[in-house]
Amino acid sequence: MAIGSAEGVHGRVSLESARPWVLRAPLSLLPRAVEQAHDDNGGVAPRTVVLVVFDGFQLLDLAGPLDVLAMANRVVDGPAYRLITASPGGTPVAVPGGSSISVDRSLEELAAGSEEIHTLMVIGGDGAFSPEVSVRVAPQLPALARRSRRITSVCAGAALLAAAGLLDGYRATTHWAAAERLAQWYPRVRVEPDQIFVHDRNRWTSAGVTAGIDMALALVEQDLGTDVAQTIARVFVMYVRRGGGQAQYSTQMRTQPARTPAIRAVQQWVPDHLQENLTVALLAERAGMSERTFARSFHAETGSTPALFIEDLRVEAARTLLETSDLTVDAIARAVGYKHGKTLHRVIARRLSTTPDRYRQHFATGREAAEAV
Repeated sequence: MAIGSAEGVHGRVSLESARPWVLRAPLSLLPRAVEQAHDDNGGVAPRTVVLVVFDGFQLLDLAGPLDVLAMANRVVDGPAYRLITASPGGTPVAVPGGSSISVDRSLEELAAGSEEIHTLMVIGGDGAFSPEVSVRVAPQLPALARRSRRITSVCAGAALLAAAGLLDGYRATTHWAAAERLAQWYPRVRVEPDQIFVHDRNRWTSAGVTAGIDMALALVEQDLGTDVAQTIARVFVMYVRRGGGQAQYSTQMRTQPARTPAIRAVQQWVPDHLQENLTVALLAERAGMSERTFARSFHAETGSTPALFIEDLRVEAARTLLETSDLTVDAIARAVGYKHGKTLHRVIARRLSTTPDRYRQHFATGREAAEAV
C-alpha cells in the first residue's frame, strides 16, 4: 500500500489515513496565523527539510515531525518549510505491518546534488541498526550534512548518523532501548540515554517516537519563534511541550516493580509521601520486614537501593516544580522532603551538574522546557 509523498512548500502529504484531521481542516478552523513571527531564515525561500527513510523505519517517527513542520506552514500561512522524503534508490520503503510509502527523491541523487538543505532529518526504526540499511544510507549522509545547516535524527536514526561519523565528539540521545547499543557500537558518540532530545551545536537527536514531535517543536521554535511552536502544540492537543533535558521516562518506569507485593506496595506509597522522613526503618516497617531483609530484597527485586529510589523521586519532583512553578528553592526543597534548600542544591549539583536556579532558567525561561499550552 503506497501511502504517499511529502514534497511541497505547504507540505503536500498523502499520509491521509495516519494524519490528524487538523491538517485537512480549513484554515478558518485553525488558530489565527501568528503575525510577524520570528524568522531565522530572513524571510527568503522556504527551508528545505530532507527526511531520510528506509525499509524498517518507524512510521510515527516520520509522521510526527512531518506533521509539526507541515502545520507550521499553515500556522504562519506561508512557505516556512519545503518537505522532501528520500530513500535509498528513491524506491518505496516498507513499514512494520506490511504497508509502504512512496518517497519524493532518491537519497543518492540528493547526495550528488548541490541543493542547499536547511535541516537533514534521519528517521528511526529497527532498520537503522541493520547492516543492509546502514551500507546504503550512511555513505550518503556526509555529503548531505556538508550542505545542511542542521543535522538531526529521530529515535534510532542516530545510529545512521553515527555510522556516518556525523556524531563523533557530539552529545546525542536515542530511544532508551537502543542507547546501550549506540554507545557500544560508536564509542566516539557521547550518548545521553535519559534525555528526550539533545541539542549540541548544529546536531539535534531525539529519543523514540513522540520525542520526535518534541524535538520538531523545538526546531520550529528556533526557526519561527515561541508563539508558532505553542500554536502548533495547541492544535495537536499537546498539554505539555517537553524540553530536551527532561527524562525519557519517569523514575517509577525506570525502577523495576518488585515481585514481592509488600515491597511493591512501598514503591507505590513513597511518591505520595516524599515530605516524610523516609528512612529504611520506616519503609521496612511498612513492608513488615526487618531493615536488612527489606534493603536486600528491595535491591534484588528492583535493581535500586531504597535510598537511591527515594532520591530519584525527589529529584524528579524538584525538577517538575522548578520547571512549572514560581516556588522558591527552599520551598521546593521542603515540598520534596529536604529540610533545607542547601541540601537540594547539593543533590541537583551532584545529579544534574547544575544548580536549581540555572536549571530553572534553562528550562523555564522562554518555555524551552515543560510548558502548559
